[in-house]
Amino acid sequence: MNPYLSIGLTLLFTVYGQIILKYRLNQLQIKFPDQLTDKIVFTLKLIFDPLILSGFVAAFVASLFWIITMTKMEITKAYPFMSLAPALVFLVGVYVLNEQFTWGKLIGLLFIIFGTIITVKL
Repeated sequence: MNPYLSIGLTLLFTVYGQIILKYRLNQLQIKFPDQLTDKIVFTLKLIFDPLILSGFVAAFVASLFWIITMTKMEITKAYPFMSLAPALVFLVGVYVLNEQFTWGKLIGLLFIIFGTIITVKL
């Protein structure tokens, strides 16, 4: 497998996992309980929720693609691409979760992208 494809799939599954978790938690409109026994029951219920479970599976699959990447590329070349995850989460968060767009976030996103390009190319 091409290492850039495995990096792309790592990012895709990482971003999906984060977005689906936030999406589902927003849907459920729940708060983490204070009591230990309530926390355990709450966590078990969440783990078996199909959308939340898909987020955990996505994180696992992302890890598998990251392992593939590590076998094909130096970590110092591959890891800067992972900094694109927050940029992708920002874009998807604005469009899918209706989160607030700000120019500061956009400028930060551009710095991340340019930083990644500079780190990988130089």
